[in-house]
Amino acid sequence: MYETKIKTAPWWAYDISENNGWISLGGFASKVGSAADLSVGILLAVSALLMLIGIAELVSERIHKHDRKLPEIRSWRGFGALTCGGSQGAVLSAVTFRSNISTANGILMLAGGALCFVFAGLIAVSFNRDHEEG
Repeated sequence: MYETKIKTAPWWAYDISENNGWISLGGFASKVGSAADLSVGILLAVSALLMLIGIAELVSERIHKHDRKLPEIRSWRGFGALTCGGSQGAVLSAVTFRSNISTANGILMLAGGALCFVFAGLIAVSFNRDHEEG
C-alpha cells in the first residue's frame, strides 16, 4: 500500500486545480480534435482517454474511502494516467495553438493540460510505501 501524508488544505488545492485541468482539457479537446487533422484528433482522444482512466480509478477509490492510502497499481493507474494525459494534452495543445487550428481553445487546453500534469503529478509523487505492512 502507498500512503500520502499531504495535509488537507494542500490536498484540496491540488485536487481542485487538477480537476479544473482535466475538465478544461477534456472539454476543449473534443472541439479542437474535430477541427484538427486526423492524427492530432486521435492523439487528443488518447490524452482524454488516459484522463478518463485516471478519473475512474480515483473515483472508485474515493467511493471506498481510500483517498490517501492506495495500492501501488491503483495509485499509479489513477494519478499516473492523469499526469501522463495532462502532459500529452499540454504538448498537443501547444501544437494546435502553434498551427493556428484554434487559438482560444488551444490556450485553454494548454492551461488545462499543464494544471492536470503539475497537480496530479504533485499528488502522485507524494505517495510513499507504507512500511507498516512489511
